[in-house]
Amino acid sequence: MSAPFEHPLLWQIGALARRAGEAILEVYARDFDVELKDDRSPLTAADLAAQQVIAEGLARIEPALPLVSEEAKQASWEQRKSWARHWLVDPLDGTREFVKRNGEFTVNIALIEDHRPVLGVVLAPVTGDLYAAARGIGAWWQAEAHGDWERIGSRALAQPAIVAGSRSHGGAQEDTLRRLVGGDHVLQPLGSSLKFCLLARGGADVYLRRGPTSEWDTAAAQCVLEEAGGAVLDLHGRPLRYDRGESLLNPEFIAVGDAGLDWPAKLRDAGLP
Repeated sequence: MSAPFEHPLLWQIGALARRAGEAILEVYARDFDVELKDDRSPLTAADLAAQQVIAEGLARIEPALPLVSEEAKQASWEQRKSWARHWLVDPLDGTREFVKRNGEFTVNIALIEDHRPVLGVVLAPVTGDLYAAARGIGAWWQAEAHGDWERIGSRALAQPAIVAGSRSHGGAQEDTLRRLVGGDHVLQPLGSSLKFCLLARGGADVYLRRGPTSEWDTAAAQCVLEEAGGAVLDLHGRPLRYDRGESLLNPEFIAVGDAGLDWPAKLRDAGLP
């Protein structure tokens, strides 16, 4: 996998995400069973196959780095609070979309350092789109394996704004969005972390998430969006951070393409949080 940037670790993680994507597509192509975890979220053989590929691959690339993943037993906070760096992985983000067979699911791999995502890779296995970013080198997109890389960037807030929304977790937040970006905004439903990637490519402006998400749902795509010129903020306007305590749940947040605006003021004016 060639690229116009010098970052061997990012190349390795991109290649690993593609191998996990291949394992997912093997299951996607056949009939599969769906189990429900304790939190009622779905689990398939594809989640577990991708988890195995990624865990084994990361252990070879950086054997000393610990791993936090949706499909692995979690280390206690007593262990995690001493970590300076760790991997944060969702081997199949958007399992509901996988079950619906609409293609809107991703592989997410992030490297967390001092509570921030400093490297992130997001793969959409069905389309082959691979998004990759690392601190200081920008955000990049590859449309297919072995294809050319294109540097991507977010855009200034458009009028009317395009608002990315969850495909499976919609909510009644029209009034809030109207106060944030104007009443003529256009809604663009999309599954998984692809919403962040749409912002990073300049295809949308805002993604407001009310309700629970986990750290592995957002970290890789946050790195991509930040390196593309955007931001992911809690509803007080502070950058979303990781490994903050015992819980691995994120606060509610907003992802924006135009990081130059005064989003803390906009959030206050909209009555948030």
